[in-house]
Amino acid sequence: MEEICGYIERITFHNVENGFSVLQLKESKKTQLTCVVGTLPGAQPGETVRCWGQWKKHLVHGLQFDLKKYQVEAPADLIGIQKYLGSGLVKGIGPVYASRIVEKFGCDTLKVIDEKPEQLSEVPGLGKKRIQLIIGCWSEQKSIRNVMIFLQANGVSPAYAQKIYKTYGDDSIKKVRENPYHLARDIFGIGFKSADRIAKNMGIAHNSPQRIDSGIEFVLFELSSEGHVCFPLEEFKQEAAKTLEVEIAEVEPRLPLLANEKRVVLAELDGTYIWVQRLFLSEVGIAHEIKRLIGAQCFLRKVDMSRALLWVEEKLKMQLAPNQKKAVTMALTEKVQIITGGPGTGKSTITNAILRITEKLTSRIILAAPTGRAAKRMSEITGKKASTIHSLLEFDFKKGAFKRNRENPIDCDLIIVDEASMIDTVLMYCLLRAIPDHARVVFVGDINQLPSVGPGNVLKDLIASRTLPVTLLNEIFRQAAGSKIITNAHRINEGIFPDIRNTGSHDFFYMEEEDPEKLLATIVSLVTKRLPGRFKFHPYDDIQVLAPMKRGVIGTENINTVLQKTLNKNNPPCFVGGRHFALGDKVMQLRNNYNKEVYNGDVGRIVKINHADQQLILKYDERLVPYDFSELDEVVLAYAVSIHKYQGSECPCVVIPVHTSHFMMLHRNLLYTGVTRGKQMVVIVGTKKALAIAVKNDEVKNRHSGLKQFLQA
Repeated sequence: MEEICGYIERITFHNVENGFSVLQLKESKKTQLTCVVGTLPGAQPGETVRCWGQWKKHLVHGLQFDLKKYQVEAPADLIGIQKYLGSGLVKGIGPVYASRIVEKFGCDTLKVIDEKPEQLSEVPGLGKKRIQLIIGCWSEQKSIRNVMIFLQANGVSPAYAQKIYKTYGDDSIKKVRENPYHLARDIFGIGFKSADRIAKNMGIAHNSPQRIDSGIEFVLFELSSEGHVCFPLEEFKQEAAKTLEVEIAEVEPRLPLLANEKRVVLAELDGTYIWVQRLFLSEVGIAHEIKRLIGAQCFLRKVDMSRALLWVEEKLKMQLAPNQKKAVTMALTEKVQIITGGPGTGKSTITNAILRITEKLTSRIILAAPTGRAAKRMSEITGKKASTIHSLLEFDFKKGAFKRNRENPIDCDLIIVDEASMIDTVLMYCLLRAIPDHARVVFVGDINQLPSVGPGNVLKDLIASRTLPVTLLNEIFRQAAGSKIITNAHRINEGIFPDIRNTGSHDFFYMEEEDPEKLLATIVSLVTKRLPGRFKFHPYDDIQVLAPMKRGVIGTENINTVLQKTLNKNNPPCFVGGRHFALGDKVMQLRNNYNKEVYNGDVGRIVKINHADQQLILKYDERLVPYDFSELDEVVLAYAVSIHKYQGSECPCVVIPVHTSHFMMLHRNLLYTGVTRGKQMVVIVGTKKALAIAVKNDEVKNRHSGLKQFLQA
């Protein structure tokens, strides 16, 4: 193998999942940059790397160095030292201070920072606060480097080193050695397979109890990420044995032991099922809290509903339909009620009617929704403040739980929860246990939309249990019937092919395109030119591309890359957190982060990138939220997002590619959910064949849950 050494000038491509990178290396005494290709997980611009591999000639890109192995080294020359310090790898030092420090200390710069950091006070402009920041970061970088070396030696991406260090601190290596499987539980982005690789390299046996126990929990976690709250035990044993590559007989004896340790729960439904304990307690808890609330009928205040309905019709200047009157009546005469229906069936009118009447009885009314965008829309519809369920429950960082609970309930007489189909099992339990005995609860949602991102199908199970009063709205009102978005949404939901004629349509358009590359070009043209030009939609704020899948030419990942280059070409992307981000980029949060008060599905914009402090500032509505570079695996570009991630949100205009290459994801409820995200316009680009597949495919993947049985019991 041949050997080269230099500092990384820039990274032109990086695959976050496997670490494959294409980078430009500046070798000493060479004027031209060297193109290096290979797996360099965690590599950063400015770092000096020694590479071993061989030269090869690419037909398109010319001469390249094919990397086989590498190691990160301290930079050897002044330019390398300055590049390293100025790259943002050390907080507090940007390009300006890097230049001043190197000018002062020359080739001894790194030695000074490492051994005599107090001498940094001799550099013009460096104050005590910044020097302390540099010292702290330098020390942390050394510890992180040790974790990186340890991970690399054990075949795991060093890109996770910062996250591991942030979680475990100076005990990182010790904790990983004690139980590497905890990584899969504690570190976002690390799965069982990575933890298993470390365990194997550390000599933990393939069929050891420690590995099998952790594997059982991992398989349960994976099943919950697919929406299952529990799983049939016999099927689970097969799944666990297959994943762990062991015999079922080796899995079986571990299950009762894990149940005794309260790590899993085994219980009977229509056979034996297995739960993660938290999900079992949440399902049983939901049933208990529903029973508590509907049992507290003594708190209901009697209302003359015939007079109340006449009064509210006069106030709203409209006549309520029989089903709407029924929904309003139930909301004032029942403790817990569900209102479900598609778009244009009057859910908003009912919500306003319930509010108007209840305001005459009490001022203690709470409006809530699962996401920030859904809460904002609820506020616009009602004219009243609505909050997210997470902010309503107030997270306690010391305890790692919500502050609002049975002992400290929400102060309300009525709570109306919109987009209830999005509420998963754990969040529903947390919400219900924080509602006081005397309060009335109204859940409003559409059960034909996609179920929650988290485990469970709570709203559907509540309705199926027949333990609560439910109003089903199925009449489309005259005003809504003039919208092709609404009429086509209902056609899709009923399994009828949508009306895709563009003649006379003002809010629903279809464009035929079979070739994926041309389809992508059409999407880019629509978002960047045609829709903004003709309809004055802002390409960032008013248009959202919703794609069924991540992968492929017309998957969200590729559409995002192309739209970033087209829409944001004036802000060159920089390589941070293993991805290319640019000032002004539209991004989406991937998981709930209670510390930052941003939640799965929230969409924001990048307003500042600070390389010196290794920080990126995102703006969500009017709130600025800082992210360290090491936290950027929590966000992705959001010019295009999955329909799953966008449920609960709306946009003036949505563009949806529907193509046979998305075959695995072409489901009726997915298409229905995507279409109902458009407030003013929906544009579908693709093929009639793919549309027909989606409309016909009503096979909703069954989510295993015990909630219906627990409610009935």
